[in-house]
Parts: sequence; C-alpha cells; structure tokens
Amino acid sequence: KILAEAAALKQLASDYMHPEVGVKTTDPTLFGRNYFNRYSAPETEEDEFADERAEILAEAVALKKSSVAYMHPEVGVCSEDATLFGRNYFERASAPDVESMEEAEERAKILAEAAALKQLASDYMHPEVGVKTTDPTLFGRNYFNRYFAPSLDAVENTPESSPEDAESHVLSSFNTLAATVKGANLPSTKNSKLSSLDKNIGTTKKSASTVDLFGLTDEVH
Repeated sequence: KILAEAAALKQLASDYMHPEVGVKTTDPTLFGRNYFNRYSAPETEEDEFADERAEILAEAVALKKSSVAYMHPEVGVCSEDATLFGRNYFERASAPDVESMEEAEERAKILAEAAALKQLASDYMHPEVGVKTTDPTLFGRNYFNRYFAPSLDAVENTPESSPEDAESHVLSSFNTLAATVKGANLPSTKNSKLSSLDKNIGTTKKSASTVDLFGLTDEVH
C-alpha cells in the first residue's frame, strides 16, 4: 500500500512538472480538452519574454521620471528619507543673477529699439554713406541730380583775411557811411545840437528814456 501511494505521488509529480508529455491511456472512451490550447485560451509568453518586457517597462518608467524632473524643476524632489539632503544650484550664494522670461523679452525689445534708433541717428548724421540694400526691386531718385534741378554755383574758396584787413575794411565802411550821411542835406542839420536835451537851457528837462533825433525833431510832428 505504501509503495502504491508513493508510485501514485510520483506519477502526479511527473504529470505536473512535465505537462508537455501529455496523458496516455488505452481506454478509447476517455477524452478531454487541453486548457491551454483551446480556441478561447489567452495568449501566453515564455518566461524570458516576460522578464524582458518587465525590464523594458521599468526603464521606460525611469526615463519618464527623469524627463519630468528635468522639464519641471519647480516641482522639487520628494523623499521620505531624513538622511537625504542637497544644495539648490540656482539659489546658492555664488549663483549668477537670473531673470524671468518677461524681463528677458523686455530687455531684448529695448536693445532692438536702441539699435534701430542708433541706425537712424547714423543715417541722419552721415548722409554721405548712402543706403545699402540687396533687394533689386528697391530704387530711388536723387533730388539734387534730377533733370530739372536748379543749377548750383560752386563756392569758391577765399583765403582767410588777417585781423588788420578786417579792421581796415570796417574803417572804410564807416568812412563811407559818414560821407553819405554828411552829403545827404538833412533838414536842420546846421542847427543840430549834441545835447540830449534838444532844447534851450532853462526849459523843462526830458526823461532819460526820451529818444532824441538830433536835429530831426523840427520836421517830425
């Protein structure tokens, strides 16, 4: 009895460990359906394929975590281990100054406007430089070289005069003006007086702001 039970247990163990052997019987009335090879059985895979698939999925999860940590540094590092610590690279004492995106865009806009103003100022102050362009469709007409522009006389370069020449020129102009006034035969020029009173002595004095015509007062009413 003991040996029979041992043989039966051995047979069961062999059937369990080697399902590929199949069931052998000589009774034609015995039949059955394979559970794994039936039409509606789910797809199965070998242990090697299953292990490889698990490793690939674990690597994909790690890559996703690294990508999220890189793209979202504001989230921070979450850890429950009290012995883990680190220093923030951006908030350390020796970290360089950083600016936000709005400040960077505003600074770039200001620099672009300053460059445009500098270009306009250079174009205004140096018209001799001309306009440079690579567009063949752009053209213009010179205002001064146009066909019906008025003729312009060239300015001749005169030698610089010395101070003595300038003084003599002023004196000659003054003498000419004096001679012209003297020969103009103005009315009452013979009775003109150099006194600012322009009246006989003893009469009422004039105001200091009075305009004296020196001899022409007799004709002006």
